[in-house]
Amino acid sequence: MPFRGILGLSAAVSGHLRRGLSTAAWHLPWAMIYRTVLVKSPFPGSSIQLGVPPCASTLFVPEHLVDLRPRPDPDSDILALQGGMATATSGDGLLLLDFRDGSATAPFVTAPDGRRGRMLVGLDLDPDVTRFVCNPLSGQVFRLPDIDGTKKTSSCRSVGLLTRSAHGRGPPDRYAVAELSEDRDAEKRSFVMRRFLSQTGEWEKLVDLPSPLPLPRRMDIYPEVLTFAGRLWWVDLSWGAVSADPFSDRPELRFIELPNTSVQPVPKPRTMTERSAAQQVQGMFRRMGVSEGRLRYVELSQKMPFLLSSFVLDEESNCWTLENQVELGRLCGDRADPPPEEHTPRIGVVHPLKANLMCITVCRQPCSSPRHGDGDGAR
Repeated sequence: MPFRGILGLSAAVSGHLRRGLSTAAWHLPWAMIYRTVLVKSPFPGSSIQLGVPPCASTLFVPEHLVDLRPRPDPDSDILALQGGMATATSGDGLLLLDFRDGSATAPFVTAPDGRRGRMLVGLDLDPDVTRFVCNPLSGQVFRLPDIDGTKKTSSCRSVGLLTRSAHGRGPPDRYAVAELSEDRDAEKRSFVMRRFLSQTGEWEKLVDLPSPLPLPRRMDIYPEVLTFAGRLWWVDLSWGAVSADPFSDRPELRFIELPNTSVQPVPKPRTMTERSAAQQVQGMFRRMGVSEGRLRYVELSQKMPFLLSSFVLDEESNCWTLENQVELGRLCGDRADPPPEEHTPRIGVVHPLKANLMCITVCRQPCSSPRHGDGDGAR
C-alpha cells in the first residue's frame, strides 16, 4: 500500500471531536506499507518504521485502540487470528486501517513421527472489523464508528479514503471514507454507497445510485480503492472502473472500461471465497494506479517473455493509450524453459512519483523495472 506525505491536514472534524492531522516534515516523499502490527504500548498514537522504497515500511498501532476479544486458552482448540492492514490511502498522506479480530479451529494432533502440533479444520469467516483513519507521520489515529452499527462488516472489502480542501485549494481539512457495492436485490440495476464524512462524524447509506455500467454485467471489485481527480475509483481488474465523489449530496457514478485487449469475458458464478482467491491472483498481474498525477493501468503477461504493458488514461476522451512495453524475461535468468511459478515476476507497486518505474517482485524480492526505453533489464 503506497502513500505520499502531505504538508498538512488541519482541523479535521469527526463527530464532536476536532483532531488536527497536520503532518511533520520528513525526508521520504513516499513509502510502501507492508504490515500494520498491533503492539502493547501505553501511547495513544501509531508509530512507523520507515523503509526507503523498494524496502517496505511497518506501521505499529497500540492494541488497546482495537478492543480485541479475550484470547482463547492456549490449550484449547481455538486460535485467535488478529491482524491489520492499510487498505487505502488518501493519496496525500492519510491511511485507512483495517483490523480484523477472528479465530480458527485448530485442535492439537500427534503426527506419525510423534511430534505434536495443530491441525487447521475451520476459520471464522466473519471476524470483528475495526477501521481507523491514521496519519502515519504524526502518529494520530482516529477510530471510525462501526458501519451500520456492527463490527461484522468483513463483506465491506472495497473501502476508500478521500480528502478535500476548503474552496478546492490549500491543505486538506476534511475527509470521506466510502464503500461502494451493487444492489443485487433492487428491481433495477443500481449501486449502494456507505460513506463516513468527517464533517458529520456518522455513516450514512445512499441507495438507488443509477448504474453507469454499459452492459448487464456485475462488477467484481478489487479490494484496493484508488484516489484520483477528486474521486474514488472502484476497480474490476477484468473489466473497468467506477468512480464517484463521496462528498457529493448525490454522487454521480462514472464508468471507464479497461483497454479493449484487456477486457476479459464475464466470469462464471463463483463463491465469495473463490472470488477472493481469483482477485488475489489477478492483482499479481494487473493493477491500476496513479503515477505522476495520471491514472495508469499496467498488465504483466504470465508467460515468457513476461511482457509488461503500461497504459495511461486521457481524461478528456476517457481512452487508454499504450505508453510503454518492456520484456521482463531476463529477470528470470538466462533460460529457455519457463521458470517455476514462484519465480515468475509479479506486479508489486505502481510508482506514484515516476511513471517510468514499476516495482516488480521476483521470488518475493522487490525490484524496480524501467518502463521506458527498449527494456534493458531491471534494476
